[in-house]
Amino acid sequence: MEKITDIIEAIANEKNLNLESVKEKVITALINTAKRIYGQEYDFFVEPKSLNLYQKISVVADNDERIKQNPESFIALSKAKKEVADIELGDELTYECFLENLGRTAVNALHKELEYHIQKLLEQTIFEKYKNKIGQMVFGTVIRVDNEENTYIEIDELRAFLPRKNRIKGEKFKVGDVIKAVIRSVYMDKGIKIELSRTSPKFLECLLESEVPEIKDKLVSVVKSARIPGERAKIVLMANSDNIDPVGATVGVKGVRINAVSKELHNENIDCIEYSNEPEILVARALTPAIIHSVKIEGKKALVSLSNDQKSKAIGKSGINIRLVTMLSSYEIELKELDSTKAQSSEEAFKNLQDLFKNV
Repeated sequence: MEKITDIIEAIANEKNLNLESVKEKVITALINTAKRIYGQEYDFFVEPKSLNLYQKISVVADNDERIKQNPESFIALSKAKKEVADIELGDELTYECFLENLGRTAVNALHKELEYHIQKLLEQTIFEKYKNKIGQMVFGTVIRVDNEENTYIEIDELRAFLPRKNRIKGEKFKVGDVIKAVIRSVYMDKGIKIELSRTSPKFLECLLESEVPEIKDKLVSVVKSARIPGERAKIVLMANSDNIDPVGATVGVKGVRINAVSKELHNENIDCIEYSNEPEILVARALTPAIIHSVKIEGKKALVSLSNDQKSKAIGKSGINIRLVTMLSSYEIELKELDSTKAQSSEEAFKNLQDLFKNV
């Protein structure tokens, strides 16, 4: 017991655990071991500074029934006065206990208790660490792919898993591959389980942060993102400084930054959209590459007017474009084709404007 402080420090350093937390578990182990050896009816406590173990006995009246029911925890006042002359009702007698005097049985019991509680503390510490990392990107090495194509990845001191549903369509991994993913969830189920994802919009945002210094330095903010994994994504960007073009900074020179992100996502097409606090403008921008005539917001619906030749662009292949805009804006998008005369008048007005500048 004299070396218990050294043992606590050694455990804390080896397992990278908080010293006080380890100390609390050691106290719990000591009390549980004492109860196992002496009996559950005994009342023990540990003095935190010295870590000495004591039995506690409460002083009660001579006719108190608890003396017969639990003599290990209660003592009659008359008997207690023989030990301490000025003791009173409600006081407590304490006796130091020495587990090491009880031989191998006590030592083995204490070892098992310590092992159990330290393991639980270690699991809880790791659990809290990764729970705080939900939504963050991690790197790991593939160590196994099962028959259902779930991928198991070694990340630091833990094994995480990437379910098939959280994998981009067409992706295949083999043992030894190093992959990136975001932590989707952390939970306890016969140990710590970490679920990863490569299909989450958060994964796109993390990749952009790693490629675009302006996003990492908070000069550009990602307001919202939406993805159909492996197909297309849209991301709304806002500059936090007047002299920064959020779209230009994110795309990079000749598209080098956005292309690096797209490559990691199996060539997913990524549309970068500048934020506007006007929902009509934001919806119009989000519907790119379609050219929009006007947008009118009615409750949770966005009425979009556009010419007939722009409708297919607004909808996109298999409806992908309009679905992404709905996810991004939270509005139900309703497309309304302009009649030919209105469309023609708009084109004529534009042509007249061009002619006007030609004559200047």
